[in-house]
Amino acid sequence: MQKIINASILNADFSNLKNQIDQVVSGGVDWIHLDIMDGHFVPNLSIGPGIVKTCRSLTTLPMDAHLMISNPNMFIPIFAEVGVDLISVHIENNALIYRTLQSIKDQGCKAGIVLNPGTPADAITSVMDIVDLVLVMSVEPGFGGQKFISSVLPKISQVREMIVAQNRDIHLQVDGGVDVNILPALIKAGADSFVVGSAIFRNPAGIGAAVQQLKQLLA
Repeated sequence: MQKIINASILNADFSNLKNQIDQVVSGGVDWIHLDIMDGHFVPNLSIGPGIVKTCRSLTTLPMDAHLMISNPNMFIPIFAEVGVDLISVHIENNALIYRTLQSIKDQGCKAGIVLNPGTPADAITSVMDIVDLVLVMSVEPGFGGQKFISSVLPKISQVREMIVAQNRDIHLQVDGGVDVNILPALIKAGADSFVVGSAIFRNPAGIGAAVQQLKQLLA
């Protein structure tokens, strides 16, 4: 499985979004990551379909949307329509998670399942046969710029074992506090997809250089 860097635009300068996306694309980033927050499932609001549609017009890179919202089923068709390639939803508080994941597939998108830091890996055992990506949160969802929670490393390794048992191409993504210092440990634990926000968009070396520093560690 190819290792990929996902630029999380949650930390971008939205007054200059085209330039920010142009810089990460020029730097060699692989995916654009979209954090969708509703102020209910998590205590913050972020972007909606309008901004996602704008991002789609600015790049042809794959875009994945992480839905941190209370009613994902209502919004899955909307985000699929504005151009996302993969939609990830949380296992927490969703009694009909398989149906939700299937609805993502029905919209022509790939489906991801998300685990909060305190949620055990075995919570997703029953949906491993349908997902295309597992996202392990390494911070509590809802805010950018948080410190990486190192206790999730064993869970990442456990999820990797679950993926191997499926014998399918399933990405193992990590989101939260990821930077050049954390990345080697994540790779060792078995992750192959890395969401990076602050360490790209707020890097003193500049956006393009930040992406290149991360990409060099994937070789």
